[in-house]
Amino acid sequence: MVAAAVCPHPPLIVPELAGAAVAELDDLRAAADAAVAWLLASAPDGLVLLGSGPATGWIVPPAIGTFRPWGADLSVPLPAGPHDSRGPDDAPARPDEVPALPLSLTVGAWLLARHRVRLPVDAAQVDAEATPAELASLARQVHQHRPRLALLVLGDGSACHGTKAPGYDDPRAGAYDDGVARALAGADAEALLGLDPALSARLKVAGRAPWQVLAGAARAAGGDWRGDLIYHAAPYGVAYFVATWERA
Repeated sequence: MVAAAVCPHPPLIVPELAGAAVAELDDLRAAADAAVAWLLASAPDGLVLLGSGPATGWIVPPAIGTFRPWGADLSVPLPAGPHDSRGPDDAPARPDEVPALPLSLTVGAWLLARHRVRLPVDAAQVDAEATPAELASLARQVHQHRPRLALLVLGDGSACHGTKAPGYDDPRAGAYDDGVARALAGADAEALLGLDPALSARLKVAGRAPWQVLAGAARAAGGDWRGDLIYHAAPYGVAYFVATWERA
């Protein structure tokens, strides 16, 4: 892994879903676009999308994500890459055979579609209930995936900022997300690995497990890392972060 970017995955980041409120996330959208552009400029030979999902492991392309459950007839594909096991003479997969991307990776694919991505793209999902051993195993796989790998990590912070937040108000949310912001800004892998799964679940944090895979991959890669926190806010009671990591 030579570089990584962290972005959130709220459906409302997609203008077609935001409607009249589209301008409310202009700053977040711009920050995410800047992070993806920076990631692609790191000259990787492949890119991995990583986000939360119902299982832990790789998603075999071709795969597709859809925003229909959130009100827009919009789909985004994940291009076939080196994990595609079909041979050249195999028939193309039928639509009902194509794996569906979880929301996190659907937003990640949508972010990539806004840029001219000419790299092999693969995706991995991680279950919030994954054990530390499973997270460490996926981190090693990500680290070893390509000689020069860029990693785009999708994950939201606490959803408990205020009484109108999805998880209602929890006074612990501020301190938790401030800690995540410091860890992302400082490329502090140990701080991310120390996030408590039980507290994260109570605060409805969707990014804890993907962030810990990022931390494990950075630790496996070795050396010192430098972080840059581009965005940190909770516009709808949910903490969103945009950050980049690179070798120091």
